Amino acid sequence: MTSSDLQEQLNLKALNLLKEDADKIEKLIEVQMENLAMRYCPLYEEVLDTQMYGFSRQVDYAIRVGLIQETVGKQILSKLERNLAVLYEALNNKKE
Repeated sequence: MTSSDLQEQLNLKALNLLKEDADKIEKLIEVQMENLAMRYCPLYEEVLDTQMYGFSRQVDYAIRVGLIQETVGKQILSKLERNLAVLYEALNNKKE
């Protein structure tokens, strides 16, 4: 196995792990969207914000060490941020 093969495997593994973590956050967002009929929970919002911050740091690290391309990392974050914005908009509409 050459060093470029090893690097490619590391890059792929990093990308797959980030996608798995993104899926977990996506599921948290989906659960909250499904439960909008229930009462609003600020703690859940705080958990999501904390998860997003931690995930953004993971993506930043992976970009900085060259495991993923910046555009790929930004695409993953952007998708999550859009979904989170939809959730917050729905929560705000429910509170009004």
